[in-house]
Amino acid sequence: MLEINNLNTFYGKTQALWDVSVKTDEREVVTLIGANEAGKTTLLKSICGLKRPTSGRIEFLGKRIDGLPCNTITELGISIVPEGGRPFASMTVRENLEMGAYPNRTWKERGKRLEEIYQIFPILKGRSTQLARSLSGGERQMLAMGRSLMAGPKLCMFDEPSYGLAPMMVKELFKFVKTLNDRGITILLVEQNIKHALEVANRAYLLENGRIVLEGASEIFLKNDHVRKAYLGL
Repeated sequence: MLEINNLNTFYGKTQALWDVSVKTDEREVVTLIGANEAGKTTLLKSICGLKRPTSGRIEFLGKRIDGLPCNTITELGISIVPEGGRPFASMTVRENLEMGAYPNRTWKERGKRLEEIYQIFPILKGRSTQLARSLSGGERQMLAMGRSLMAGPKLCMFDEPSYGLAPMMVKELFKFVKTLNDRGITILLVEQNIKHALEVANRAYLLENGRIVLEGASEIFLKNDHVRKAYLGL
């Protein structure tokens, strides 16, 4: 579904990604792990068009997308849930969700999609007229996930979805991720809670200093001495 080959991305003269190659197959959950500033968010931004790679190639469903504007990439079926959710604070829950349906192919079906979101996240229905700023951290994250789903994505990317959430909410969050995958959505997950991420993922990539240093099935990561010592504290 998604294939990235030898991607290089800079911030000014500082290189953030070095010859990064990643792929996701349809209906997979793939997780990117690594320390802060390793380049994980930069990779997501490069995929969705928020950051222009200097060189390399990104293909989605056989179509080259690096260099395309964000709205075109969204129309093709890629959405992102940014770190912290970033809802429109002065808009209601419903208005936030409807903002996610702006692609032409989904706007006409926004009512139907809204009901589907309320089925996945029932608490949002009860909060539909509340301003987003009044929601708890967990509710804001649900809202961000729901907003991204309103666009009808084939691939959904999550950037640190558990950031700032209580442990109980973290468990619920990963249940939602699994639910979305069961509904046929491919997931690319950036997550600091590595144990939970590896438990839901089919495959993983370890990004260190902007380079992929390890890739493979989640089981390989859980057994790898470097990953266990550096990232799992085992």
